[in-house]
Amino acid sequence: MPLNTIQKQELINSHQTHGTDTGSVEVQVAMLSERISQLSGHLQKNIHDFSSRQGLLKMIGRRKRLLAYLRSNSEDRYTSLIATLGIRG
Repeated sequence: MPLNTIQKQELINSHQTHGTDTGSVEVQVAMLSERISQLSGHLQKNIHDFSSRQGLLKMIGRRKRLLAYLRSNSEDRYTSLIATLGIRG
């Protein structure tokens, strides 16, 4: 269940920092958050899907590291991203 092209483009357009931005921390965290929410829903229906659970934990760790990097570089961008996505951070 990866994100399709339309979903990715919507996330990029809503979180990009400049016109050609497709890989900033904000965009990466937004894509990971959407994928994490999709996978969480899948795991609630399929509780024995252990390989997806492992992938989910890897994505959560990657998002956590990206947020720590963003927080160390710019506290303002970090707080605005957390507020926009509605995650605890």
